[in-house]
Amino acid sequence: MKSLRHLALTFTFTFTSVLATPVDYGLAKLAAAAGTPAAQLPVRVVRNEAALGPDGFSLTREGNRLLVSGGNERGAMYGLLEVAEQVRRGTPLAQIQPATERARFGFRTVKFNLPYSAYRTSPTLEQHHDVCRDPKYWEAFLDMMAANRFNTLTLWGMHPFQLFVVPKSFPEAQSYTSAEMAEWRTLWTRLFALAKERGIETYLINWNTFVSPEFARVHNLGEYHSTLAHIGEGTKAKIVDAYTRECVQQTIDEYPDLTGLGITLGERMGGQTPDERRKWLDDAFFSGIAAAKRPVKFIYRAPLSANTGSGGTTSEENDRRTRAQIEGLRANPNIISPIFTEFKYNWSHGHSSPNLFIVHGGKLSDAYWNPAPTNHRVVWTIRNEDFYVLRWGAPDFIREFIANNGAPHVDGVLVGSECYIPAKDYITLEGKHKTWNWAFERQWLWYATWGRLLYNPQTPDRTFEGLLADRFGSAHAPDLLKAWTLASRAQLRFAAFHRGTWDGTLYTEGFTSWTDRDHNTSFRFFDIENIITHPVLDTKYVNVADFVKAGGKVPADKISPLQLASELDRDMAEARRLAAAVRQRGNVSPTLAAEMADIDAWSAHGLYFAAKLRGGVALATFRKTGEPARQAEAVANIEKAAGYWRELSAAATRFNKPRFPHNAGELFSWARFLPAVERDIDIARGTAQPDLPDAKRPR
Repeated sequence: MKSLRHLALTFTFTFTSVLATPVDYGLAKLAAAAGTPAAQLPVRVVRNEAALGPDGFSLTREGNRLLVSGGNERGAMYGLLEVAEQVRRGTPLAQIQPATERARFGFRTVKFNLPYSAYRTSPTLEQHHDVCRDPKYWEAFLDMMAANRFNTLTLWGMHPFQLFVVPKSFPEAQSYTSAEMAEWRTLWTRLFALAKERGIETYLINWNTFVSPEFARVHNLGEYHSTLAHIGEGTKAKIVDAYTRECVQQTIDEYPDLTGLGITLGERMGGQTPDERRKWLDDAFFSGIAAAKRPVKFIYRAPLSANTGSGGTTSEENDRRTRAQIEGLRANPNIISPIFTEFKYNWSHGHSSPNLFIVHGGKLSDAYWNPAPTNHRVVWTIRNEDFYVLRWGAPDFIREFIANNGAPHVDGVLVGSECYIPAKDYITLEGKHKTWNWAFERQWLWYATWGRLLYNPQTPDRTFEGLLADRFGSAHAPDLLKAWTLASRAQLRFAAFHRGTWDGTLYTEGFTSWTDRDHNTSFRFFDIENIITHPVLDTKYVNVADFVKAGGKVPADKISPLQLASELDRDMAEARRLAAAVRQRGNVSPTLAAEMADIDAWSAHGLYFAAKLRGGVALATFRKTGEPARQAEAVANIEKAAGYWRELSAAATRFNKPRFPHNAGELFSWARFLPAVERDIDIARGTAQPDLPDAKRPR
């Protein structure tokens, strides 16, 4: 890993001047859309919190003026942005129709892992250093968040405080000069101000007892503070308590527009009991907040371990003890209620089932919401470690997720990745199709569907069709949205069928996992044996081995592997038909062609999975019965699957680089796994040995 010291490069600050309030921002966007100075717009903005609630808005007529009412300033801004969107599409201000929207969740959040002091160390992350110091990047990213109704940006790092403050009692912790620190301060100060202008709250979230590498070297605290290896025993040195306390206090005091802080409790705290970890929080973190000059909001990430280990475990007792600590924070005058208690939804693979089965460590008890909480609210983190290249858009999945997981004790969702930073676009080939600058713009539909549906789950599909029409024309929009919804099910169904846990256990778009042992990482392709034996995440599915063992019978409320294969065939065929209809209609721009290549890729991915499921059932049945016909059936299906893999590889690289860096440490490409795909055929024929089942593989 490169030292943070090398980041002291020259900044070029060209931030747009801050307009001061979200209403000012919304008026400026509407004025730009209407081509009219803001002062001359026939619009009046008022506040009506009682009727609309936080972040809600309504649009009504008031004589010749449009009346935009907001439950708060942010809600009024959303109303103005909604009007601006309609005006850009050609609707005159005088013809804006009455409308009312209320926010379903109060916490609609993007999880953004900074490339500095990052959770993982790899060139994949470090390549974003320059872009994440580019003010134009942050303006564009924050504009996107506001347009999609996200109201919170969380910035994550193992120990980001080194980029924010120089602890007064511990100057040895800092390696930057005064001039270099001034540049960092300018960046963060302006970023927080720009976020505030857009109604976006900001949080800084770190990992427990990590300190700066310089501080660790001076005080002999261990090499892991430099390597950022996050699994293992952590320091118990009391000087870390004092150092953390001062970092927390100064960060709050020196950045008045920073909304809050958060903490990840676990992993590099091996060797400590859960009670010792909670005591460290009290002594270091919460005491630092109490000593600050102003109150802040707080995100308490639920403990990642219920024992002295450094991996993932859960227990009801630990849940109840943690809840007790959270409720005790009422006594801290500088922590604003409610506290947001965060859980990883289905561990690192939230894009899987719309039902909750596990969090980090295993099953989650109801201790955090039974009885109903009064001082905290649950928030889910929907991680994306499943697709970094292929675009995604499935509004029906998001609506179902919200319906199933939006109980009264839940106040929102964080969406984002630990292993992928949406900054530098290092994937797209140059060409006429590339009409964007940054990585997050590739996944514009993903952000639009998550943000707008978390705000209002009743947002209709015509809203997303409108966004597609803005880019590609109204004739194509309905077919495109249906095709995206269907094609994205390939990813969702695989992640629901194939149980993933921590980040590297499942990389859906690559049909692989990757190891993470002492930073010596590599890919593992999911061969036919894995498809037969690996356990499911969503228990409505039955895995291949259990299906064959039961003689091909499943309960009425379960879905067999063959039923799943039929569903995939049906949906992928329809996605392909819709894509063909768009192409036959003509007027397909290079940019639309690039996006549709991902529909082609997901469709091939789903068909590959379906054929492999059928091959797995036939092969497992042959092993059970010895029927030659079943072996022939297995070979035929797996040969068919290999053809779909070739289609996937071709579609995914039509507008993208054929190989790209990955946190596995190796360059990723679909083509590199073709020998493994073809080896499945030999396994079915009995001329090659399968890979070891997961349970027997060394870790």
